[in-house]
Amino acid sequence: METRWEAVIGLEVHVQLRTRSKLFCACANACGGEPNTRTCPVCLGYPGTLPTLNDGAVKAALALGLALGARINSVSGFDRKQYFYPDLPKGYQITQARVPFAEGGWLEIPGDPSARGSDAPIRAGLVRAHLEEDAGKSFHEGPWTLVDLNRAGVPLVEVVGAPDLRSPLEASEWFKTLHQLVTYLGICDGNLEEGSLRCDANLSLRPAGAETFGTRVEIKNLNSFRFLRQALDFEIQRQSALLSAGGTVVQETRGWDEKAGETRPQRTKEAAMDYRFFPEPDLPPLVIDAEELEAARAALPELPAARAARYRAAAGLGADEAATLLQSRAFADFYDAVAEGSGHPKAAAHWMLGEVSRLLNQRGTDLDGLGLKAGDLALLVRRVAEGTVAHGSAKEALLPALLAGEGGVDDLIAAKGLAQVSDPGAVGRAVAEVLAAHPQQTAALKAGQTKLRGFLVGQVLKAGQGRLSPAAVNEALDALLAEGRDG
Repeated sequence: METRWEAVIGLEVHVQLRTRSKLFCACANACGGEPNTRTCPVCLGYPGTLPTLNDGAVKAALALGLALGARINSVSGFDRKQYFYPDLPKGYQITQARVPFAEGGWLEIPGDPSARGSDAPIRAGLVRAHLEEDAGKSFHEGPWTLVDLNRAGVPLVEVVGAPDLRSPLEASEWFKTLHQLVTYLGICDGNLEEGSLRCDANLSLRPAGAETFGTRVEIKNLNSFRFLRQALDFEIQRQSALLSAGGTVVQETRGWDEKAGETRPQRTKEAAMDYRFFPEPDLPPLVIDAEELEAARAALPELPAARAARYRAAAGLGADEAATLLQSRAFADFYDAVAEGSGHPKAAAHWMLGEVSRLLNQRGTDLDGLGLKAGDLALLVRRVAEGTVAHGSAKEALLPALLAGEGGVDDLIAAKGLAQVSDPGAVGRAVAEVLAAHPQQTAALKAGQTKLRGFLVGQVLKAGQGRLSPAAVNEALDALLAEGRDG
């Protein structure tokens, strides 16, 4: 009987913090620029220079640690991690090796039914989160290796996940959830292509039901959710075939070749590398007192999971609808303003997920670029819900006029003659004319064929060119049908 292998996966993600300056100097923290122009003696490692810790990076790291439910260490420290590489100008990296600023915590994600038999949410644990500086970047062009040190010294938080994930799908969901959290908190721009988030995946296989871990393989620098899934899928197949044939997995670091669709060896790890860690002598311990911790906790926004739960409870939305409203913090904030202003949260959600999203995609812009005010959309949603204007008229005439800046909602309704007619006399005459024009359908409806009601109501609304109130039409139809039965 063939052995069934279980995947054990843990992710390590480098989160590039969105600060104005680097972690230990005043150089600009920005992507791109002319190579080696955003540098100074500190980030280049000149002798006699001294690092100064960026307070903004500490606050961003605190926000992330608290949002992850981690334990914040009141005292942590910085260490020198010694290794030599062309894009590491000092010959060492300043990091937090011994005591990180945060330990523990979790991310809640859906379980993978194929791995667990259920999609029930799981809490995938975190080992630690620590501050460190980034290295520069090497570019390989023909026989040359060029080095750009603009990125050297940029502030990072490395989030180390526990080996609690059991499939590529769960790994992708974990990475997506962390991506959403850091962008929602505003501490990272989340640009995967530019390396603002970089993921390393650790994978081992073991026989299903076993407790001990297999030999771990690391896949470096995965910069998309799709590449993460593909690399893990390939590596699971490679290792399971190797183990099933009686082979042995080698502990090594591999890279993902997206063109070939396979992982490839980069270096073997026969033993742990000796980085010769020692305390950074030029930086004091990082002390977080109770007052600073509480200030950071108080400054946290409503987190995505709590906000999604509120949307589902208050607006009766499904999980997918709530998740889509949380596609960005700006989108969710806009929705909240529309929901509160209109008094109709579910209808507001449908407008945001429908027409507003369609326009954003069509125009390739964001909410600021769209030029729609939350107050205007809120009033539009309320007028439709009240029956003042038909949904079709609001969508096809009012919304484009609002985007063109032609006026306010009520002024446009009046100017364009879009107010729905609710006068019982006028509506009753329109209903009577449609019933008279469709005697067979009217008779069948009276005989109990209720499906024809929608047809007749549609004919009345069509005859009224979208200006008749659907509620008034239904009331008039009920009254005329009742008269017919009584007669």
